Amino acid sequence: MKYYLSLIAAAALSLSACSQEAPAPAPASAPVASAPATTAAPTASEAAPTAGAQTAACEVVVEGNDQMKFNTANIDISKQCKEFTLTLKHVGTMPKAAMGHNVVIAKTADIAAVVADGAGAGADGDFVKAGDTRIVAHTKLIGGGEETKVTFDPAKLAGGDYSFFCSFPGHEGLMHGTVKLVD
Repeated sequence: MKYYLSLIAAAALSLSACSQEAPAPAPASAPVASAPATTAAPTASEAAPTAGAQTAACEVVVEGNDQMKFNTANIDISKQCKEFTLTLKHVGTMPKAAMGHNVVIAKTADIAAVVADGAGAGADGDFVKAGDTRIVAHTKLIGGGEETKVTFDPAKLAGGDYSFFCSFPGHEGLMHGTVKLVD
């Protein structure tokens, strides 16, 4: 019953958010300042500010907003990375209870089951089932103006088709993308 009430509340809030004037869309990943003008725009993992070239592909910043959108549809992770850090920034203003976001990474084939099982965990459990071995990594659930990070071993992504998504009820349909090992 709580799950259905959460879905109804999320739908009502989403509809009310649609009636407000939408802010300008978040810009795509900003190009690295030192990149030549003829170079293609960097991927989300390359655009994250870094201390050196070695870590450029070992971290990414993903932004979520009040319109249930992430600022990227792809996360490319270098096979050379021993650790990968994903930072989630909620650039909206709505509170966690109304428009919370997280990032969950799992096999694409497992998304529906992970979301369904996570709904039972509720907001206090970040909408992630405790001990779910199908999940490679996940952030905490955050609200507008908040930020969270998760660091994980990219080797866990070997041999499969992986995705990232928000497991807040009703969000996965709009807030998802691919995760790939590259190099």
